[in-house]
Amino acid sequence: MNKTFSLNGKKFLIKKNVTLKEIINYFDYQKTLSIVEYNNLISNSDKWQNIEINLNDKIEIISIVGGG
Repeated sequence: MNKTFSLNGKKFLIKKNVTLKEIINYFDYQKTLSIVEYNNLISNSDKWQNIEINLNDKIEIISIVGGG
């Protein structure tokens, strides 16, 4: 079953069931430096492997970057 979801305002299509953790890994976000909002709620990294992406889900990921 095809599903579309939004990641940082861009639409994506997936053709299989995937978890939030798989999405984060696929797009190469670092777990320790990312804040993830899933359907308007901040999501704890301990739960990412249990959250399956559904039709029209909204994911926002903010990466923390250090510098000087």
